[in-house]
Amino acid sequence: MTTQQRSAHVLDVLTTEFGDAIRRDPAAFRRKFRKMAASPFAFYRGSACLFYADMTGAFADEAFLDARTSRVWIHGDLHAENFGTYMNASGVLVFNVNDFDEAYVGPYTWDLKRFAASVALIGYAKALSDETISELVTGFARAYLAELNGIARGGDEAIGSLTLATTTGVLHRVLQIARLNTRVALLDRETTVENYDRRFAAMEGRFPVGEETREAVEAAFLDYLTTLPAVSEVEHQIKDVTLRTGVGIGSAGLPSYNLLLEGHTEALENDVILYMKQAQVPAVARHIADERVHGYFEHQGHRTAESQRALQAYADPWLGYTTLGGAGQLVAEVSPYAADLDWGEVNEPEEFASVIGDLGRAVARMHSVADDESSHDLVDFSTEEAIVAVIGGDGDGFTEMLVRFAHAYGARARTDHQLFVDLFRNGRLPGL
Repeated sequence: MTTQQRSAHVLDVLTTEFGDAIRRDPAAFRRKFRKMAASPFAFYRGSACLFYADMTGAFADEAFLDARTSRVWIHGDLHAENFGTYMNASGVLVFNVNDFDEAYVGPYTWDLKRFAASVALIGYAKALSDETISELVTGFARAYLAELNGIARGGDEAIGSLTLATTTGVLHRVLQIARLNTRVALLDRETTVENYDRRFAAMEGRFPVGEETREAVEAAFLDYLTTLPAVSEVEHQIKDVTLRTGVGIGSAGLPSYNLLLEGHTEALENDVILYMKQAQVPAVARHIADERVHGYFEHQGHRTAESQRALQAYADPWLGYTTLGGAGQLVAEVSPYAADLDWGEVNEPEEFASVIGDLGRAVARMHSVADDESSHDLVDFSTEEAIVAVIGGDGDGFTEMLVRFAHAYGARARTDHQLFVDLFRNGRLPGL
């Protein structure tokens, strides 16, 4: 494919994916695309649609796949920045995969390839050599396989969840930082106290809602409560509702609301903040021709919530879904205990190797959770056993496949980023 042909392909994929949304809110997409223009990695983050077009096009490859491992519950946007901390339903701080907006059912290798290419992009940006990048992707693949094999055998070889007890180095520091966070600190940032009660504070990107909108959100909230485990009556009380805009590269143009709830007591430090955001069709769904998957979900909010529950052991107890204005919504808590891995603080190969090995284990656990032993019946077989079986004894070949892909697609994404910038700056993206 010539440079001109590839540029036309990039334009076609982005227009197909975002065209309708751009027409609804061109300003939001100008902001999104300017963020994507900042670096090859930012472009890669925001262009999952192009990645999946390539997975079924120029980079299509069925190596280490069969009928079962082509329909595993996958994250759908597994890049190096989609990891962070959360407090699980058992009260344990965990470092794990996050942001399940793009989750779906498909080939497990697509998750691994998307992550491997992101490592190549970060490594290139840090001026790491090709040899070092190869070693990092190799470390990821080996950690993934070791953890998956340990889970499949059911012995003590699997390390398990990444917690304060099982991590060291950079990830342990991230968990320690998350441990210092408090609900009161979050509430003090996001709210003010007026007439002895909390209300959302005025800030950039946050807007009050009218009575009609508030009533619609409150009705959607009541519907959402039916998708949850039991919570106390006090926690059903909405104190305030506000509209948020400009939240994240992937959410451009989508409405999002914050709800301030009375906590489990009337003390102000126990109040809870939820977000209710419109879910969208995941990029990978265009490339999965499986009617059982397509028909499994009521709407995109249901898909997102069920995917997160499937892929994340002991998920947020506030995680649920509803509809608002006919569109599916994801609802979850704005967690006080969220802390992201800052790749700006990871620079030396030894630091990279430690972190990426841990992430390989986290991905293995994610893929192993959503199977026949979970409460979901969409994937009705043991995923860890199926993946181990399809790889067989060819761990070296599997690892080499990921290394080759990381370099090839990392280079592809860097070139595509420049093509995208030229399209954008020269006014060739329709509607902008």
